[in-house]
Amino acid sequence: FLETAAYFCMKPKMGEKEVSPHSFFSIWHEFSSDFKDFWKKENKLILQERVKEAEEVCRQKKGKSLYNIRPKHDSGIVSKNCSNI
Repeated sequence: FLETAAYFCMKPKMGEKEVSPHSFFSIWHEFSSDFKDFWKKENKLILQERVKEAEEVCRQKKGKSLYNIRPKHDSGIVSKNCSNI
């Protein structure tokens, strides 16, 4: 524990000889909970951006027609019989 506290440059509070686990982990808990909150917010923003991009791609693909619709020509038997009337 003391090596870990020294690695993170923790110094004992005034009147204490060594860094106590309570003081170290109280700071660590605050850091980790803040980091978790920011992580969730950032992931949510990234997800929203990706959804918007996917919707835009889908909207662009729907705008482009993948097939052509040709007008119907009167060339069948019914059209020939109706023209004689």
